Amino acid sequence: MDIDLLIYNAIFAPDVSVRQNSRLQIRSLAKEKGIYSASIHDLYMSIGKGTISGFTVPAMNIRGMAYDTCRAVFRIAMQNKVGPFIFEIARSEQTYTLQEPDEYTVVVFAAALKEGYKGPVFLQGDHYQFKAKLYLSQPEQELNNIKELINKSISAGFYNIDIDASTLVDLSKKSIDEQQKTNFEMTSVLTEYIRLIQPKDTMVSIGGEIGHIGGKNSTVEDFHAFMKGYKKEIRDRRSAIGEGMSKVSVQTGTSHGGVPLADGSIAKVKLDFNVLEEIGRVAREQYHIGGAVQHGASTLPDELFNQFPKAHTLEIHLATGFQNTLYDNLQPTLKNTMYKWIRENLQKERKEEWTDEQFIYKTRKKAFGQYKKELWSLSEDDKKPIIQALEKQFLMLFSKLNVCNTRDLIQPYV
Repeated sequence: MDIDLLIYNAIFAPDVSVRQNSRLQIRSLAKEKGIYSASIHDLYMSIGKGTISGFTVPAMNIRGMAYDTCRAVFRIAMQNKVGPFIFEIARSEQTYTLQEPDEYTVVVFAAALKEGYKGPVFLQGDHYQFKAKLYLSQPEQELNNIKELINKSISAGFYNIDIDASTLVDLSKKSIDEQQKTNFEMTSVLTEYIRLIQPKDTMVSIGGEIGHIGGKNSTVEDFHAFMKGYKKEIRDRRSAIGEGMSKVSVQTGTSHGGVPLADGSIAKVKLDFNVLEEIGRVAREQYHIGGAVQHGASTLPDELFNQFPKAHTLEIHLATGFQNTLYDNLQPTLKNTMYKWIRENLQKERKEEWTDEQFIYKTRKKAFGQYKKELWSLSEDDKKPIIQALEKQFLMLFSKLNVCNTRDLIQPYV
């Protein structure tokens, strides 16, 4: 079976029935070869109990050249016996990269098949985030939008879902409990929904979020307010929920994609590892969940990544760094074409004070969907420098996050 042709048809075949049949064949082959979607819930709860520790799980958002990039992840993971690593995609990314959950799953499975990988594949819905303006005007509609996305995702094999109602935190309220109230209420409502629709033999891993990325840094007090409210809510829904969430995302000083300066370089970030360490400790000791999650980290300096396991960070989300590597090594003709499309189509997103470099840097992620086929169809010679750079990046991350040689270590918990 030609996996390359099968996955190409699964994504790009003009005939819908050919696409669907190709996807079914990939799923069937994956099952036959021992490749399966898995939840990371039990591993994280074991970390919460102190049974296992010492590493930070990388969660990787693959926006462009998804099949080739996922193949590179599997190669490096297999060479270094990496146990836990997550492929994820956010609600917003699914829109501008044109990768819905079912497509993302079959791309990852096809990459695993091509590289001869066997075992669990962790697929995650990242930042299943409430749009605050829509929620304020049409709360039921926005809640239903996210429920529909969760349903699609679990059906596709995403057994790890990050609920992000942190956009509903209201800092104008006087008490921290009131600030977090809508956040923990909506997180509990969606926890109940996930537990009702998850497969019978699977406990989907659920994440919550207490601080909007790019906003004010999270505090232990924020976390207590969120968790106490959340725990009460799920106690009231206990018959439907069973177990609650296994992790919480916090804000530590980062922003998604980093902050581009006028010349296009990225501003240095003051990341507060104490936030991760303190909230993570409270999460494990008092609430018995896995710990704290770091978002918006892929543009940090390489030398910082070994600090995450030292701070007992549970999971780290990585996206823009891979995007930057792709663009930095992309052949000029296609890159210039993509930048031309951005200038012609995304001017309404440009802020008055931005230089051209800042504008391109902040919006170029949105060209991936428009040029998905062109990126996929690059020649092997054009792909080579991109993939080599990505492999080097994955090796650095896996090494510094201490997930090398963890394959056997995590098996009892998956």
